[in-house]
Amino acid sequence: MVLVGALCPAVAQAQPPAPARSSGTLATGLHISNGRLVEGNGNDFVMRGVNHAHTWYQGRTQQSLADIKAMGANTVRVVLADGHRWSANSAADVANVVAQCKANRLICVLEVHDTTGYGEDSAAGTLDQAADYWIGLKDVLAGQENYIIVNIGNEPWGNTSPEGWTAPTTAAIKKLRNAGFEHTIMVDAPNWGQDLQGVMRANAQSVYAADPTGNLIFSIHMYSVYDTAAEITDYLNAFVNAKLPILIGEFGGPADQWGDPDEDTMMATAQQLGLGYLAWSWSGNTDPVLDLTLNFDPTQLSSWGQRVFNGVNGIAQTAKEATIFGGGTPGDTQAPTTPGTPAASAVTATSATLTWTAATDNVGVAGYDVVRISGTTETDVAASTTSTATVTGLTANTAYTFAVYARDAAGNRSARSATVNVTTGSAPAVACSVGYRVVGEWPGGFQGEIALRNTGASAISGWKLVFAFADGQTVTNMWGGTATQSGGTVSVAPASYTSTVPAGGSVTVGFIGSKGATNTAPTAFTLNGGACATS
Repeated sequence: MVLVGALCPAVAQAQPPAPARSSGTLATGLHISNGRLVEGNGNDFVMRGVNHAHTWYQGRTQQSLADIKAMGANTVRVVLADGHRWSANSAADVANVVAQCKANRLICVLEVHDTTGYGEDSAAGTLDQAADYWIGLKDVLAGQENYIIVNIGNEPWGNTSPEGWTAPTTAAIKKLRNAGFEHTIMVDAPNWGQDLQGVMRANAQSVYAADPTGNLIFSIHMYSVYDTAAEITDYLNAFVNAKLPILIGEFGGPADQWGDPDEDTMMATAQQLGLGYLAWSWSGNTDPVLDLTLNFDPTQLSSWGQRVFNGVNGIAQTAKEATIFGGGTPGDTQAPTTPGTPAASAVTATSATLTWTAATDNVGVAGYDVVRISGTTETDVAASTTSTATVTGLTANTAYTFAVYARDAAGNRSARSATVNVTTGSAPAVACSVGYRVVGEWPGGFQGEIALRNTGASAISGWKLVFAFADGQTVTNMWGGTATQSGGTVSVAPASYTSTVPAGGSVTVGFIGSKGATNTAPTAFTLNGGACATS
C-alpha cells in the first residue's frame, strides 16, 4: 500500500498453479518446507502483525515497534526506500531497524516501497533497482536469516499490462540468490498487490521454480477487490492446495469508493489455513481511515485497530511468538491457570468492560479470550493481552453471559473461568434531529453536510453521531468534526467549536466523500446511542 494508492474493482479468476516442487537447500533460519513458512528448527511460523511506514516516520519507529509488540503482534513489515523515489534508508538505519525488531521479539519483513505501481505510476522504480539496493545491504542482512524476510519490492506493478510482472520478478529473485542471499524472499503481486487479473496466481509455479533454494513466499494484498468471501477463499486455497507458500502481506477493512473489503473472511480464512496476515497500517496514512492507531498512540485504537488486534481471529487471539525468541517453547504442554471470575463495569446499551484476576503460566500467559455463552454454545467476542477487555456490539436491554480463557504462546488454553451475567442498559433518550444533504457531486466524489439540531431543553455536550452509508461511500475529509469509519458505518466526534449543541440550537459538520455510481443518503442517525429524527 502506498499512502495514496490505487485499488481496482474486480478479481479475474485464473487457473490454480500446478503443485509446487519440494524445496531444495534450506535457508539457515526462516525457510519454506512443504509449502509453509517454518523456523530454522522446523517449527511452523504464522505471521500475525502489521505494517509500519518507517521510511516516512523514522522518529516513530523505536516506540512503534515496542507498542506493536505490546499489542500482541509477532511480526512487523517495515517500509524502506531504495533512493529511487524516496531518500534511501542507509545500511546503518536498516541495521538499527533489525536490532529494534529483535529487541522487541518481532520477526521483521523488510520491503522496498519505491517499486509501488511500476508501469502505471511513472515515479515508481524497478525490481532490478530494488534488488541492487538489497545487495548493497548484504553485509547488514547476512546472518539475520532467523529474524528477517526480504520483501523485494512493494506492489511492484500497477494495472497497466500486469503480465509484465513475471519476468522482472523472476530476474530479481535470481539476482539475489546469485549474490548469495539465503533469506526467505517475499514477492508481491501485480495490480497494486491485488492480482485482480490473476497474473501471479497463474505464474506462481514458474516463479517459485526459479528460486533454487525453494525459500520463496508469495504476498497478496487484499483491499476492496476482495469484497466477497468466495473471492478470498478461492484465491488463498488455490495456493494452499498447490503447496505454494502465501500470506496476506497487506489488507484493509474500511470501505472505500471501490468497495468494502471482507476483512472478517480474510482473517478467518487465514486462521483456518494457518496463513500469515499483516494489516495496513500502524499509523500515519494520508487517509487516516486505514490507521490502526490514531497519532501512533496505542491507547487510541481506531475501530479498524480494534478489529485487527482484539477482534475474533485477531492478533491478540491468534499470534504466537517465534520460537527463536523463546515463544511457543517446543514441548510446552502446560496450560495457564484459570483466570478469575470476570467483573463487569461501564455497562452501556451496547458495550461492557470486563476485568478479571490474571492467570499464571509456567512460561508466560500470552493473552485472553472472552466468550459469550448461550446454552452449550460459546462465541468468541473479544481478545486481550491484559486482564481487561471491552465487549462491543451488544443490544440494548439484553442479558448476556460471559467467561474468559487464558492461553500461552504454545497455544495451550486454560479451563474456562466462572461466568458473569450482564444486562445492557436502555438506549439513552435524546432530543435531536439531523438534516443530511449533498452539496455537490462529481465523478468519484461529493461534498456532504450534516446539520445536528438539539430539540431538547438542555445543552448536549461531548456528542457522538453515528450513521451508515449503503453504497460504499467513504469520508475522506471532514470539518466541524472528526470521522472514523468501519465498513459503511461512520462515527463523528465533534471539533472543539461544535462540541456543545445548545438547547434549541444546531451545529453543522461538512465533509468530502468518495463514491461510486450510486450515492444513497443515510436514512438513520444515532446520537450518543439514541435515535435522532431526520429532517
